[in-house]
Amino acid sequence: MTSSVASNVSESSLRLVGRLLDGRYRVLSHLADGGMATVYLALDERLDREVAVKVMHDNLARDTTFVSRFRREARSAARLGHPNVVAVFDQGEDNSAGDGLIFLAMEYVPGRTLRDVLTAEGPLTPRAALDLFDPILSAIAAAHDAGLIHRDVKPENVILREDGVVKVADFGLARAVTAATTTNASGTLLGTVAYLAPEQVERGIADARSDVYAAGLVLYEMLTGRKAFDGNSPIHVAYQHVHGSVPRPSQTIRTIPEELDQLVALATARDPDHRPADAGDYLDEVRRSRALMTTTELDLRPGLAQHDMAAAVPTQLGDDVAPTSVVPIVSRTSPDRAPVPTEPGSSDDDASDHGRRIWPVVVAVLLVLALAGGGAFWWFTAGPGATTRVPSVDTLTVAAAQAELQRADLRAAVTEAYDETVPAGTVMSANPGGGTEVRKLSSVDLTVSKGPERYAAPGLVGTSADAADATLQAQHLVLGERKEEFNDTVAAGTVVAQDPAAGTSLKPGAAVAVTVSKGRQPIAVADFTGKSAEQAKKAFTDAGLTVKEGNQVNSDTVAAGSVVSQNPESGTLFKGDTVTIVVSKGPVLVAVPATVGKQREEAARLLKAAGFQVAYDNVLGGLFNIVRASDPAGGTMARKGATVTLTIV
Repeated sequence: MTSSVASNVSESSLRLVGRLLDGRYRVLSHLADGGMATVYLALDERLDREVAVKVMHDNLARDTTFVSRFRREARSAARLGHPNVVAVFDQGEDNSAGDGLIFLAMEYVPGRTLRDVLTAEGPLTPRAALDLFDPILSAIAAAHDAGLIHRDVKPENVILREDGVVKVADFGLARAVTAATTTNASGTLLGTVAYLAPEQVERGIADARSDVYAAGLVLYEMLTGRKAFDGNSPIHVAYQHVHGSVPRPSQTIRTIPEELDQLVALATARDPDHRPADAGDYLDEVRRSRALMTTTELDLRPGLAQHDMAAAVPTQLGDDVAPTSVVPIVSRTSPDRAPVPTEPGSSDDDASDHGRRIWPVVVAVLLVLALAGGGAFWWFTAGPGATTRVPSVDTLTVAAAQAELQRADLRAAVTEAYDETVPAGTVMSANPGGGTEVRKLSSVDLTVSKGPERYAAPGLVGTSADAADATLQAQHLVLGERKEEFNDTVAAGTVVAQDPAAGTSLKPGAAVAVTVSKGRQPIAVADFTGKSAEQAKKAFTDAGLTVKEGNQVNSDTVAAGSVVSQNPESGTLFKGDTVTIVVSKGPVLVAVPATVGKQREEAARLLKAAGFQVAYDNVLGGLFNIVRASDPAGGTMARKGATVTLTIV
């Protein structure tokens, strides 16, 4: 959002330049001042993009009723997504300097407002006016489809982006500011009153047809370069909306086609039932009418009617001006154009008589204006200015409270809040309170119980333990005791259990304990080399490991049945992992050769060839050199490499 920058920027408007709002928006420069806010260009440091920040005036920021309504309306507007709508990004509050700023972060649209364009260029050609009007109505139609009423359609809220895209601003905000701005300076009021529908003036109500009425006045202004109703006091302008008829654009610009006269008349009918139901229906009519116009008609440059200057409307009511002077310009029908139908009771012939009849009403209104100052406009628009007392609605159901307020000609604005003792749906408080005297049709803020504040424990099992805290905080809960245990099936850092269980209803701030997986439990590998294979198998199996036995081997050093080797020999494994062991068959056994009766040399040769060591035991000096005995005896199985002792005689 943007607007033309005022030539004289006050020091108060510049005080925020350089400030960081809500820890996010760095104010870069002043853009514009408005009736309800000051607009700044800011940098969203979180998303690194330029935004327009609309900072509410201090008197509005101190009004709790306004702030509450403003926040609700801002949320509604933020849900409205359309290429011709200025997007609402964020709404916040900043109290870093103790001033309690209320602000709105919106799409920054560099360009000019439609007011700037009309001021600089005057009346537009029908083609140019309709080229702008189509996206304006498209934006308003999108809002109506979403159940949102603009309530403040005017050229100041239409922005022409530098690339030609048309944007409509301030959706949903007019409602929030209505009550808070009724006592603003008359200049501010004039800017809005010029586009108020009769029902808004008379009864303070608005619907989609009220936006259509304002859009018709914007079309009139684009075609003629001037407001349909103008004046230097709000009551003067409001009076014309209620009692006058919008003049035909062709009365001012003679080249305007009849189809456009009819479009303005259709949208600005005093009776809402005679207007299109919403902006979408009106857009259909606009497009049908445009299709009927020729290229020549669409592109004709505006030319003032000869009688225009002579028929100018006086700008204020005074003692020397008859009240009929506020009635719109009397129609002069050109020879080739049929008169545009007017509302019943609004013919030009009885304008003077009608003025004399309503003059006492005008006098009464002026007296009220003199007595009440700025509040007179609210008295006039809310009419008849009567007051009522707020009924006591505490402890009633919300439906019953709304009915009581309706009987007292009051509206209810409901805000819900949790309470441990008050049943859900019951009014806990009202502001203003019971017995307070207030204006009829004003709002009473009801705080209604939502019952005890409870939140369901979220399901944490299977989620990351690191995210558990944030998940719980989002549910207004906290992380309690955190245990850790090994788990052979769940990855480390994952929640495997929680207490209380998911879905349990808990008070805010309640703690939820979690058990977190440490992953698979490591198992230390013991060395069973040289020990019994059975002992090794039992120990490994009991630890959760799988034992695989390799081919047995002979060993001269490891007894049969004991572990010769294992893989791995040490370190750590996890449950189910495998340890391979090799079991000893004992040493290699060889048959001892038969050597008895053989000569010593031959016997020694045979034994050595079989892999044995040889020792001798000589009897009587071994005179005959013959083997008499062998130990072990021939044919006996003995360990290869063992010593065989020969007895020599």
